[in-house]
Amino acid sequence: MAQTEEQNQRKKDLELEKEDLSVEKVFENQEVPSWRKQLTIRALVVSFVLSVLFCFIVMKLNLTTGIIPSLNVSAGLLGFFFVSTWTKFLNKSGMLRQPFTRQENTVIQTCVVASSGIAFSGGFGSYLFGMSERVAQLSSNRTDIKNPAIGWTLGFLFIVSFLGLLSVVPLRKIMIIDFKLTYPSGTATAHLINSFHTPQGARLAKKQVKVLGKFFTFSFLWGFFQWFYTASDDCGFQAFPSLGLKAYKNRFYFDFSTIYIGVGMICPHIINISLLLGGILSWGLMWPLIGNKEGDWYPAGLDENNMQGLEGYKIFIAISMILGDGLYNFFKVLGHTLTGLYRQTQDKGQKNLIPVADQNSPSSPHQSFDFQRRTQLFLKDQIPTWFAIAGYVSIAIVSILTLPHIFHQLNWYYMLVIYLLAPTLAFCNAYGCGLTDWSLASTYGKLAIFTIGAWAGASHGGVLAGLAACGVMMNIVSTASDLTQDFKTGYLTLASPRSMFVSQIIGTAMGCVISPCVFWVFYRAFDDLGTPKSEYPVPYAILYRNMAILGVEGFSSLPKNCLLLCYVFFGSAILINLIKDLMGERGWFIPFPMAMAIPFYLGSYFAIDMCVGSLILFVWQKVNKAKADAFGPAVASGLICGDGIWTIPASTLALAGIKPPICMKFLSSATNKKVDQFLGS
Repeated sequence: MAQTEEQNQRKKDLELEKEDLSVEKVFENQEVPSWRKQLTIRALVVSFVLSVLFCFIVMKLNLTTGIIPSLNVSAGLLGFFFVSTWTKFLNKSGMLRQPFTRQENTVIQTCVVASSGIAFSGGFGSYLFGMSERVAQLSSNRTDIKNPAIGWTLGFLFIVSFLGLLSVVPLRKIMIIDFKLTYPSGTATAHLINSFHTPQGARLAKKQVKVLGKFFTFSFLWGFFQWFYTASDDCGFQAFPSLGLKAYKNRFYFDFSTIYIGVGMICPHIINISLLLGGILSWGLMWPLIGNKEGDWYPAGLDENNMQGLEGYKIFIAISMILGDGLYNFFKVLGHTLTGLYRQTQDKGQKNLIPVADQNSPSSPHQSFDFQRRTQLFLKDQIPTWFAIAGYVSIAIVSILTLPHIFHQLNWYYMLVIYLLAPTLAFCNAYGCGLTDWSLASTYGKLAIFTIGAWAGASHGGVLAGLAACGVMMNIVSTASDLTQDFKTGYLTLASPRSMFVSQIIGTAMGCVISPCVFWVFYRAFDDLGTPKSEYPVPYAILYRNMAILGVEGFSSLPKNCLLLCYVFFGSAILINLIKDLMGERGWFIPFPMAMAIPFYLGSYFAIDMCVGSLILFVWQKVNKAKADAFGPAVASGLICGDGIWTIPASTLALAGIKPPICMKFLSSATNKKVDQFLGS
């Protein structure tokens, strides 16, 4: 009987080995370069160029709707294209000294994603811009302000952006090898990079790059063409009332934005449908009905941005849904984390093995070739635990001493509490991300807004203190989960953990410089940045500021019946998530409350764009699924990159004071008749 069990176990192990055999056996004869050789000058140059491109893309998405898809595939694909072209040219001229490896490709992808990640976690579309006077004018609290400036923004980001990296370094072996966390995005990126460096994968990558280039060019030229017709507000194709003037007034229209068509092709279909449902529920039903209560629920004749009017319902109901969804997923992921940790420690206890960071894992004859090879190289270049701890403590001390000078509302003891709790929260986020592929960085940031804001109080600048604390917490937990994702990618591509860590530090440093500069271009070029009906409404900035106000002032600032509606939508977000989880795979059609909440403030125009992208991909998959799966991400990346890069010349033209020559507007026949009569007279 025991022999049969042993034979079955060996059979399973052989099947597992066959499953993974193709990966490392293919690269078995290739020498793995040392960690220093993985960090080449050409890799860092390409990383810098792509970081600028991706920071513009992420910044534009941040400042328009705040929906940012995963750009790992685009970063890996473009990194492969640039360096393989570079090495091919040098090889023909006989000057090539080092071939292009998958480890170098991983370094580029890591560096670019780390850099562009700062454009998100830096809060330029949320907490940081929420401190500004522009956003304060749209809220009930107009006193606690701190306008953006490159100087203090650079200092703030450099102080807080590296702590998350150092907090999870001692846990790298526990996460990747002992707990064997999946990190789906990191694993998918690794498989992509591995495939690029096989002969068949390289041929496919060249075709993908060609497709990406075509749609990049189309998207860029389309953005250029549209610019000519946008001489003033509500002009151009982006103001085209494609569904009628009444629908346009309620923000239902297709605005011909290629960037959101591309985003829609990357995002799951249910996310796009959730966005559209949220827009229909809010702008199609709720806001017109609440608008009819003007003079009863709220005073008539208020400014459209007044928080005591309809704007208050839009913002606070959206906040309640976001908080309900965020808290549900926080406790869900925390439950997964604690359950997983309990099981892992039970297993380790039975094997008399404590998972320590610098401890080598035992090898078993039944472990696959891939596992042994990857584990051996992953444990080869250790990052000393003492270095990570000493670095964390040193930067924390510097931060505690300096941040109160940037934000005088942020007392040193607030910072001390945050830095004592942050490593635990960073671990929870990194572990939860490994299980669910879901980073809850923004949720941890919102918890910091409410706790620190309430602690500081309204009389001591609680709004700014809460927003600044949100920034500190978001940067720590976000970079922690990003680094562990990259460690997983490096583990599967045999990239050294040391090169991964160094490239993440270099990418983070790049992002701390590039992101504020890119934001400053937008801030100076567009005077209406942050206003609700502008090209760049920055929706999350007003939402985050009002969260801080809510945490400090309580519910007294809400208009009539708004609190009741907030309770209803807060509970609905939890209930929808609960039903979705209980139904499992059968609940694929149930929408996501977080996605539904975003159009409550913005409207449905971008959701319609994303649904068009989703429909294109759906039809393509029905016609030719293999081709759609192979080239869909490349088409989407081209559309996103082309429109994103157009913002550079558009911003430059705006800074130079050059305005488009034409204003293309759409009027009703009655209004047009009046205009004709006026001009005729």
